[in-house]
Amino acid sequence: MQNIASLKIRIGEKTKELEGRVAWTLHELLTAGERGCTPIENPAPRWSDYVFKLSREGIEIETITEKHGGIYAGHHARYVLRSPVVILEAREAA
Repeated sequence: MQNIASLKIRIGEKTKELEGRVAWTLHELLTAGERGCTPIENPAPRWSDYVFKLSREGIEIETITEKHGGIYAGHHARYVLRSPVVILEAREAA
């Protein structure tokens, strides 16, 4: 399942429904496990915004700053899911 359009999840005692890229981001974080995700390895338009929106939903995501080299050397974020999340239902994009 790669083109996630929506997720119904459980975090602790709460059930939440997520849509679009926010749902996709959570699915990618769950799939990645402890290694987490970076915008460099897993491109998406606005990772930081999706992570911010997940955080507002009470989902804990650690942000680790990593350096990278190359012609455009600098740094990027690695996001690691820290909240225990259970997927109750997933729907793929058509």
